[in-house]
Amino acid sequence: MLDLTKPFNRTKKSKFRWTSDRIFCNLSYLTMVLPGAIWLILFAYLPMPGIIMAFKDYRLQRPPADHWIQNRFIYSLIESPWVGFENFRYLILPTNLNNTIMYVRNTVLYNLLFIIAGLVASIALAVIIYELTNRFLAKLYHSIFFLPFFISWVVVAYVVYALANHNGIINTALVAWNLPPLEIYKEKIYWPFIFLFGNLWKYTGYSSILYLAIITGVDRQLYEAAAIDGANKWQQFWNVTLPHLIPTIVLLQILAVGRIFGSDFDMFYTLPAGSVFVRDVTTTIDVYVFNMLRSTVPLGYPAAVALVQSVVGFILIVVTNYIVRKIRPEMALF
Repeated sequence: MLDLTKPFNRTKKSKFRWTSDRIFCNLSYLTMVLPGAIWLILFAYLPMPGIIMAFKDYRLQRPPADHWIQNRFIYSLIESPWVGFENFRYLILPTNLNNTIMYVRNTVLYNLLFIIAGLVASIALAVIIYELTNRFLAKLYHSIFFLPFFISWVVVAYVVYALANHNGIINTALVAWNLPPLEIYKEKIYWPFIFLFGNLWKYTGYSSILYLAIITGVDRQLYEAAAIDGANKWQQFWNVTLPHLIPTIVLLQILAVGRIFGSDFDMFYTLPAGSVFVRDVTTTIDVYVFNMLRSTVPLGYPAAVALVQSVVGFILIVVTNYIVRKIRPEMALF
């Protein structure tokens, strides 16, 4: 009979094995992991062979009747000729270079803005909710801030359009008050603020959960000792709360830097409602890839762009983690 009170010893004498007893003891944990593992396999690992599309002149072909592969996508993927890095040159062609720089600029700057503003807003919300003495109000406020995470960007886009289009509710009221209308679908200046507000509105409540859980676990005696020493609320946050949050902040920011060449496609695609007047400030790399897939350009071009996104994101995670490891090794991701 397996003695579960003894720690697992992974030496040569006693190697770790997934015996039936261990599987049964960890069945609840394995069951919880299973949906995430299935999702990861279906949507992260199975599509990986498609990476080779970035190095091929992919053309959809019908397989011969006697060929052992009858799936058109897989047959075309195998039979299409290799072109090396030719698809990657599409991004730096003189006719596309300015657009490429614009899409990269939009993606990186918006992500930097979201990372900084989202971090401050999430921690502030967690601290404010923790400081509320009425637990019912604390749960109510947190639920209100958490709810937008479940609302689709498509719904939000329709609401924004109903409020702010040329004949929308806001412009109707402004005209009635003899004020100039807001042409958000024609003027670029509004969109950085709209995207920032939308990002904070949707994700602040969700992101604050982790920080709130950490703050709740901080020993109350530390706050009481700080208060006895004369520390005000800001000094308690700076000297007690923040040091406990820093490891999690560093971990989340390492992961966030890895996604800096990606974007929230649903938000950037649906909110501008396809307006060409604001395209210069609303198109990110993901929207660019999607637009290429809808056009007549070879599929190797968007595949090459997506591969560049992934490679750059991976390199950024490795470099950021290396820097963190040099400064604070205990906070490094790996």
